[in-house]
Amino acid sequence: MAGTLVVTGASRGLGAASAIMAAKRLGFAVAVNYRKEKDKAEQVVARIKAEGGKAVAIQGDTAVEADIVRLFKEAEDKLGPITGLVNNAGILGDLCRVDEMTVANLERVWAVNITGCFIAAREAVKRMSTRHGGKGGVIVNLSSAAVRLGGPGDLTAYAASKGAIHTFNIGLAKEVAKEGIRVNAVEPGLIDTDIQVGGRLERLTPMVPTGKAGTADEVAEAVVWLLSDASSYCTASVITVSAGR
Repeated sequence: MAGTLVVTGASRGLGAASAIMAAKRLGFAVAVNYRKEKDKAEQVVARIKAEGGKAVAIQGDTAVEADIVRLFKEAEDKLGPITGLVNNAGILGDLCRVDEMTVANLERVWAVNITGCFIAAREAVKRMSTRHGGKGGVIVNLSSAAVRLGGPGDLTAYAASKGAIHTFNIGLAKEVAKEGIRVNAVEPGLIDTDIQVGGRLERLTPMVPTGKAGTADEVAEAVVWLLSDASSYCTASVITVSAGR
């Protein structure tokens, strides 16, 4: 499927890897969304262009509705009709126990990881759904193995937010299934990206059955497969990329 793909939080990590791979493998023009790391987003754009692809970097905080609306409008204006969304933007929030949690932390995690995901999907559906005159498309939501593990000790808020995305993934998929849109999710386990702070990577790697953390490209492989026509009979599905953890 060609067209324009919006990838939120695409300046680094899983978002960057997915944007680059989707452009190269599937021919998407890619809107590389970033919140503050413009230089890194431009590097992703440069890599896509170096391989003959088309991409633009677009600033926007996915915790802000107006920014998401502008992101989609700008992506459409600069790259053409939107046919795909990777709902990747997400934050861990404060690494703390529940009895240390603040409302401010919860509100920020919910805003980015849940509300932002909903609003981005809303804008995508309004453009892709045959109900609204679109020609169909595909949405991939990034979840986390924390949904099953719970994140005790430091990531319970993050885990809970990703649990919401699991439920959202099922509901949205069924809601738009007859409108030409497929909706699926990828559930990464412990992945070696710079989101792993405070020594989490070293502490948690021994808990992975294979004894090693995954890479951003390994997760992107699943994302790109779900974006492709090869997964045409998949919707409301979740692909786990966690090496058994």
